[in-house]
Amino acid sequence: MSGNSDRFLLLSDSVLEGLGISGNEIVDAIEAAIHQDAAGQILTAPKSAVVPADGRYMMTTLSTSDAPDLTIVKSVMVSPRNPDRGRPGIDGAILIQDSETGQMRALAEAGWITGVRTAGLSAVAARRLANPASQSIAFIGCGVQARSHLAIFNDLFPLSSIRAYGRGQANIDKLCDMAKGLGLSAEVFDDPRAAIEGADLIVTSVTLNYAIEPFLSADWVKPGAFATITDLALPWKQDSMGAFGPLFVDDLVQEEASPKKLVDPSLVNGDLKTLLTTGPGEFSDDARRAFVFRGIAIGDFAISRLAFLRAVQAGVGQDVGWSG
Repeated sequence: MSGNSDRFLLLSDSVLEGLGISGNEIVDAIEAAIHQDAAGQILTAPKSAVVPADGRYMMTTLSTSDAPDLTIVKSVMVSPRNPDRGRPGIDGAILIQDSETGQMRALAEAGWITGVRTAGLSAVAARRLANPASQSIAFIGCGVQARSHLAIFNDLFPLSSIRAYGRGQANIDKLCDMAKGLGLSAEVFDDPRAAIEGADLIVTSVTLNYAIEPFLSADWVKPGAFATITDLALPWKQDSMGAFGPLFVDDLVQEEASPKKLVDPSLVNGDLKTLLTTGPGEFSDDARRAFVFRGIAIGDFAISRLAFLRAVQAGVGQDVGWSG
């Protein structure tokens, strides 16, 4: 599509997933975008969120760049009642515009991009904090995020087994079936502590619920293991988080501006920019390492840009225009 065209692409989750973008490509795209952000080549607005009292969580991100000339806005909602409606727990859309003219370039479903973006951010940290020989991975929460993490982490580590703990049997079955399809063994646990203890990698992606009673302890994580915590650390007992060290967040500026902190700020060693520019710092092999994060606009931008450009190159997606 030319820059003067009024046509744009509709990109469904199934089309985006079918592009065949690998885990390593996703991680590389996020790392490149973080470096561009640090150099001032990508501009991002603060992440915005609205949390009604009924358990919903609404969030938007905005980023823009002139190389290529794209402005990307994501709007998603987490609704605890969606599963009862037969809808995914996270739903929304991504708007991709020309950053010079404002013309629509694409409208994409947000499910696949959000899933791989979150897993990609985890993987950026895992490349630097996790043992590269990690073989076992525990999932606390077995939904879309767990499956996205399994896909990417299986590309990055020599995994042989997964441990699954969750509430929804259908999601547990999907995750275990996916693992077996990748040639991994899968064990289901009815106790989160048993699932975590002994695992090389831990992924927690419990559905966001500010009323949840914390039920996970960092003391259960074995020395030398890495935990990536995608659920705002809501299921983790805050008085145990000092067992992690080093501990990183996704963005120090965003965290400082957030009224409710992920963890005690004194426990935080840095963010993703720190990891990419100066490294994780020295720590012993028996350290419990962790990455706790909210999600950052640059991650949504990186994956949306990658997927859009790949879709244009592949000639996929529905070519549409405004009518009337």
